Amino acid sequence: MFADLINRLTGAAPEQLDSLDARRALTALLVRVARSDSHYAATEIIRIDRIISTRFGLDKDEAETLRVEAEQLESEAPDTVRFTRAIKDAVPYEDRVGVIEALWDVALADGARDQDEDALVRLVSNLLGVSDMDSAKARQRVDQRP
Repeated sequence: MFADLINRLTGAAPEQLDSLDARRALTALLVRVARSDSHYAATEIIRIDRIISTRFGLDKDEAETLRVEAEQLESEAPDTVRFTRAIKDAVPYEDRVGVIEALWDVALADGARDQDEDALVRLVSNLLGVSDMDSAKARQRVDQRP
């Protein structure tokens, strides 16, 4: 279903994504982090829906539809390194920093800091070209939320 999007992301010269495809790709990263500990919890699904609803101005049904599409995209997407590097070339830096904050939000959604999730967020941050400082600040913003 998402072969065209994946091909555009992983081609020799990744293209700038349209708004919907960018949303799908970024949400797929949220799903990948949530699934990284082999336990895709309801709290993580709820958190992803809330994040994308707020970030993209979606109602509950639209957010759920986007998440379901992103779950399929994530399962079809290549390894995290190629997928994330392709997103780096297609998404502006400011949006990538916001994605890292959202990834930390999902990783910490279940109240536990899992090593696999933590390692994946750090890897994705690096691959997206987000500085360690910006990633740490993003995690701190998430940690300080009630």
